[in-house]
Amino acid sequence: MATLKPFAALRPKPELAAHICELPYDVMSSEEAREMAAGNPLSFLHVSKPEIDLPAGTDLYSPAVYAKGRENFTKLIAQGALKQDGQPNFYLYRQIMGSHTQVGLVAAASCEEYLANIIKKHEFTRPDKEDDRVRHIEALNSQTGPVFLTYRAVAAFDAFVAKRIAETPAVDFTGKDGVRHSSWTIAGPDEIKFVEAQFAQIPFLYIADGHHRSAAAGRVFKSRNGAGHSGQFLSVIFPHNQMQILPYNRVLKDLNGHTPEQLLNKLEAVFDLKSGGNAKPAGKHALGFYFQGQWRTLTFKPQFTAASNPIERLDVTILQKQILAPVFGIDDPRTSKKINFVGGIRGAAGLEKLVNSGEYACAFSLFPTSIEDLMSIADAGGIMPPKSTWFEPKLRDAMFCHMI
Repeated sequence: MATLKPFAALRPKPELAAHICELPYDVMSSEEAREMAAGNPLSFLHVSKPEIDLPAGTDLYSPAVYAKGRENFTKLIAQGALKQDGQPNFYLYRQIMGSHTQVGLVAAASCEEYLANIIKKHEFTRPDKEDDRVRHIEALNSQTGPVFLTYRAVAAFDAFVAKRIAETPAVDFTGKDGVRHSSWTIAGPDEIKFVEAQFAQIPFLYIADGHHRSAAAGRVFKSRNGAGHSGQFLSVIFPHNQMQILPYNRVLKDLNGHTPEQLLNKLEAVFDLKSGGNAKPAGKHALGFYFQGQWRTLTFKPQFTAASNPIERLDVTILQKQILAPVFGIDDPRTSKKINFVGGIRGAAGLEKLVNSGEYACAFSLFPTSIEDLMSIADAGGIMPPKSTWFEPKLRDAMFCHMI
């Protein structure tokens, strides 16, 4: 069963939400964050990326960075820009991005259930990134960036949500990127009991995005040994059939000593190759390949897609095993300096720009991993390759903060 609890969220004043709420800390560089927050003292980037208020070149993990984040967070609370609700509530959070709409339940999820794998994982985490989030949570005594969870949709809860979001939202704004963010408060005792009962029947939750945030929340909970901690972490939980997964594409620094002709020959051993192809693959097991100023369509030959293990059938797995490791010399994509990963939100133009600049030699665009693949791999206790999924739209930091 999934144990979700209401909590008294720290939230922005509705009329200030558009100025405060920001994209997550890990989808931008410090330079991009500095530019985004320029002229806006309310921007939550002063809390989530506080190095922007320190001299350029400051070590991102220095004590001064976390102290500045705490100072800026305290300032937003003191001036009333962020205010904590007087009672525990559940909340609904709707995002509209173009033609896509998703509505999630904002709740406090159980740290113990995370540690017991009732909240299932599909990625390894990096200790340095975990350490960073632990220090951020400890500095603020709050979780300000939610973990993005999913579950297999339940019709009765879908109907409840549809009825509630027909009402006027408490917060409603459109970000500079065109994504609309709206929230509703679920405060009535009967409604709260209904939500708890619905999720008590759901056997598992799945982490879609936020493995480092959830791992850090679990570590802080364990380190406090239950003292001075709610035992919960901030989450937004969406039904699986509303999830929008974009590809996580690859750009490569060099050809690993191969000539262009040798590289294409090696690709033809694994793929059916078509020149003049599209940047966006048409389906599973097809890829786009940008090289020497043109796109080619690559389709895996059948012998490479016939595995019974769902992890081995993933395009990111096959690409790594058949091409990136043996051809490009990238044995560990987590640590290799020869590869970088580009979220699908940046589109084909983002890949073309990186390659045309000469910074990278070529790029692979992939077809998105499905949410069904993610859940089946997590159910089997499997771990997906790094950078397998990119979820959009991103949850805005500071829409809801959980004081632990």
